[in-house]
Amino acid sequence: MHADVVIWGTVEIPYRYSFSQRKTLGISVHPDLSVTVKTPHGTSLETIREYVLRRGGWIRRAWRDFELYLPKQPERRYVSGETHRYLGRQYRLKLEQGEAESVKCLRGYLWVITREEPTPERAKLLLDGWYRDHAKAVFHERLLACHQRAAREGIILPLLQIRKMASRWGSFSAAGRITLNLALIKAPKECIDYVIIHELCHFKVKHHGTRFWKLMAGMMPDYEQRRAKLNQFAE
Repeated sequence: MHADVVIWGTVEIPYRYSFSQRKTLGISVHPDLSVTVKTPHGTSLETIREYVLRRGGWIRRAWRDFELYLPKQPERRYVSGETHRYLGRQYRLKLEQGEAESVKCLRGYLWVITREEPTPERAKLLLDGWYRDHAKAVFHERLLACHQRAAREGIILPLLQIRKMASRWGSFSAAGRITLNLALIKAPKECIDYVIIHELCHFKVKHHGTRFWKLMAGMMPDYEQRRAKLNQFAE
């Protein structure tokens, strides 16, 4: 199986494809939302991409149908004992009352201290702020580290923006800026690096064609494994 990605409108469709003795192309969407394509030997990569793009609407409908049956993540209640992620690890929430408001990550717990009797609303506010502060530090650190690879390709160091994004881990701007999803701070650093390298590559190659993935492989040879790990990641 080989991997590729196409952009249908504003939607990124990752898929895997394989060659076989069949005479026509066939596409499948699976319950885990993965997309696979079976294609005759000798079919060009561009033909496969065009085929996936033509089926973009059908893929989105299949995703929506399957999503109805996926196990739903419980709504966050922000109470003691609930688990939350940070850099790929699970931490148990601990709410306590104290003299100064703070959030600390310590010995497997996220300790949220409030001056008044702790409430879920106050805990959420403090924890969201803690995540944002750490995202600024970690994302800038990882951007500088990743850019060392990108600089060899003549890619300049971009400006960094962090915000909540509904359906994407990151995006790039031709104006010289990349945007990272705040929720990415909950993923492992290797996945954060994958998203950053992916967006840095877009400064040189705007589409997801052969040139893009060749550049990606040159800068991050194990990008497929990192992408698979990120795709399995859920809050």
